[in-house]
Formats: sequence, structure tokens, C-alpha cells
Amino acid sequence: MLRFAVAVLLSALALGDASAQANWPQRGVKFVIPLGPGAGVDITARLLSDRLAQKWGQAVVVENRPGGDGVVALSSFIAGNDDHTLLMSPTSSFTHHPWMHDKMPYDAKELVPLVRMTNTLVAVVVPASSPYASLKELIADAKAHPGKLNWATITGFFDFMFEGFQKREGVVITKVPYRNTVQAAQDLAEGRIQMMMAAYAIVRPLVQAGKLKVLAFTASQRAAAVPDVPTAAEAGFPGMTIDGLVGVFGMKNLDEKARARIEADVIEQLRDPKIIETLTSTGQVVNPGTAKEFAAAIEAQTAQAAETGKLLGIKAAQ
Repeated sequence: MLRFAVAVLLSALALGDASAQANWPQRGVKFVIPLGPGAGVDITARLLSDRLAQKWGQAVVVENRPGGDGVVALSSFIAGNDDHTLLMSPTSSFTHHPWMHDKMPYDAKELVPLVRMTNTLVAVVVPASSPYASLKELIADAKAHPGKLNWATITGFFDFMFEGFQKREGVVITKVPYRNTVQAAQDLAEGRIQMMMAAYAIVRPLVQAGKLKVLAFTASQRAAAVPDVPTAAEAGFPGMTIDGLVGVFGMKNLDEKARARIEADVIEQLRDPKIIETLTSTGQVVNPGTAKEFAAAIEAQTAQAAETGKLLGIKAAQ
């Protein structure tokens, strides 16, 4: 009888646990973001949080954890190991880290892609007063006069990739380090620097104010919201093609049913015309995709980073 009672108890506990997993979330959900307020992913998170809270019947909060080139957010997220805390992040916040650190500050194997959301538009921008009307003109002048031009750099994936682009093209553009993208954009508008690569969401107000102009986007396809701006490939530089992937990640121990629900519910919201209109207006491309599609895109971007690291002679950290 004792064995029977124990068996019944264990069975009940297992059923209860299975029920809890099937009905995720059981409590409030948190989205951790590696960027500050106003960034594209922050806008997306806050737009979706209210809708998902209604869908899930639980509070959904957004926590900004900027700093350290994404390391602060990733390290805290992984250390927390909480199945109700999710990471909403550009993949560019971490895919370059093995080539930027002597030793990896966190274990990326703990992360699992759950759903792709958007593509951040990354723009090559110059002052409105710049003599360059195209990316080809800028690169041609940079080749003819090595070190004449300078560019604003904020440690990160896109700057890492631009270093590789320069090496591949035989271009020397002087690097001017910044800690703040907004400040870099303002200095660019005032002509203190000649160019930069930045999320369009950051520079868009200065573009609309007539203080900056966009020469190209690094995306693989033209942006519907800014159809007159060519891609870097269309401008003659396919080696500058980089899609700014953004999506949601969970911990590897997150239950499969919870993963499936997050994927389905986020994609459902991103197919709403109102959501699409709002995000498109902020310089993002709505591009929802399954966990499998997201993982494949991350793998391709990681391979792209590895190629750049090899070109620059950098050995990947373990």
C-alpha cells in the first residue's frame, strides 16, 4: 500500500508539473533587453508587452540592461536561469563576442532562439553637407586618400564587420571611438566626423531634420519604408551586407510547450497590420520567423563574423 501511495503521489506531481508547463506562464514574464530606452528592440518590446500580457493573463515587464557591448544583459540573463525571464535582443549583441574577447564572459550554449521578430535597418550615414552622393563615391575617395576620412565607432558587431570590410576592400578610414551612439550621430551631423554605421532608428530624426543623409542600408533587401535608399550590395559592395536580426531567446531548459507558445504568440502579434505599421515607421523591418528559421539565420551571421575574424587575424575565444 505504501508503494502504491508513493506511486500515486509521484504520478500526481508529474501531472501537475506537466500541466504547469502546458499552461506557461504561471507568473509574470520579464523581457531583458541589452539596449537602452528608445532603441528599436525596446520599442518592439514595449509594443508587444501589453498585448502579450493580455494574451498570457500575466504581467509582462521590460527591463533595459544596456552596457558592456551586450555582455551585461546576457550575463545577468544566463545567471538568472529563470524560465519566466526572456531575452529580447539583436543577435548583433553577441554573435561577434568570440572575436572581441580573450575569454567568453558567459556560456552562449545556455541560450536557445525562440522566435525571430524584426530586422534592424543599419544605415551608412554622412552629414547632409557631405560631398558624397553615394557609397561608391565615399569608398572611392577613401581608397584614393587613405586615412583622410574618419568614422564613428561604438564597439559592437557592425563596427567589427566594417573593420573587416575595410580590410577586404583595401580601405583605410580613421576610427574615432564613441561610447554613445546618439552623441556620435550628433557629432556627425555637425561635421566633426565624416561617416558612421548605425541603426536607422537612432539617426532617423537627424535624417528627417535634414542634418544627415543615408547613402545605403546594409540589409539584403531594400526597406519598404525608405525605398529610395539602395542596399550596400546595390551600391556595389555586397561584402557590406548585414541583416540586423532581432528576436527572443530563452534558457536551454525552457520546456518545449512553453517555447512553442512563445513562438506562436509573438508571431501572431507581429502579423497584426497595426504592429507592422508602427514598427515600420520606426525604421524596422517586421520579419517574424520560427525558432528553426531564427536559428538558421543566427548560424549564417555567426559564420559571417567568423570569416571577418579570420580576415582580421583574430582567434575566437572559447
